[in-house]
Amino acid sequence: MSFTLPTDIHRRPVAVIGAGTLGRRIALMFATRGGQVRVYDPSAEAGQAAREYVARHVAATAAGVEGGEPGTASATVDLAAALAGAWLVVEAVPERLELKKQMFAELDALADADAILASNSSSYPTSQFTDRVTRPERVLNMHFYMPPRQPAVDLMSSGHTDRAVLDLLLAELPHYGVLPFEARRESTGFIFNRIWAAIKRESLSVVAEGVSTPQDVDAMWRINTGLSAGPFRAMDQVGLDVVLDIENHYAAENPALPVGPRELLRQYVDAGHLGVKSGRGFYDDYARQD
Repeated sequence: MSFTLPTDIHRRPVAVIGAGTLGRRIALMFATRGGQVRVYDPSAEAGQAAREYVARHVAATAAGVEGGEPGTASATVDLAAALAGAWLVVEAVPERLELKKQMFAELDALADADAILASNSSSYPTSQFTDRVTRPERVLNMHFYMPPRQPAVDLMSSGHTDRAVLDLLLAELPHYGVLPFEARRESTGFIFNRIWAAIKRESLSVVAEGVSTPQDVDAMWRINTGLSAGPFRAMDQVGLDVVLDIENHYAAENPALPVGPRELLRQYVDAGHLGVKSGRGFYDDYARQD
């Protein structure tokens, strides 16, 4: 079934569903063209923090985007209000399948008929949560890494996505300072995350087995790659609860994966040490993000 593409998109808002670490960063990128971004979160406090984050960073971020102009972000606990008139909706809720199924059923029912519905899921293909969606041709994965510093984006069809939706996003996303890459087949972990998962899992295994420490692994990584941060700093930035959810999903698909990495992550998560957002993870030199 074909899909009628949204029109007048530069005058319409973008809605971001979820005000967490990535949700606020996604909102920031869509606020670089002078328009309005609406952030929905059931927590008013989280939504306000996301709005303030965009306000603090949008001028500098827009300055780095060709033709960029600072826009605005608002926050709401009313999902219908967030979606009204939006040409693009980006879901960024926790990485739990049933939650995503429920959310996409609501988005499909409440969003404008021509709105594109995208998921920032880092491991689930959208084919797994469109069973309650009446128009799957407008649904796809749009997976962000850590913008604005890491502005790559994976685009992947749900298996039913209208080709014109993918082509529109491939053309439009660079105007917001993000660089899209299309996964040509359905793939758990998309493109770069499949490669990163192997690096991350082996790094966790080295520490779980007592061979090394997070700090030494990161130090060797920096020396040998010339990069500024290692795998454990990167996991702290994402959030160890998110990393654990992703690893649990991979393990559900492949039970042969080693359990040590997940057990190590679980120790930190159970202790409330989630990384940057809690003030402590593999490292303890972060200011807590409230």
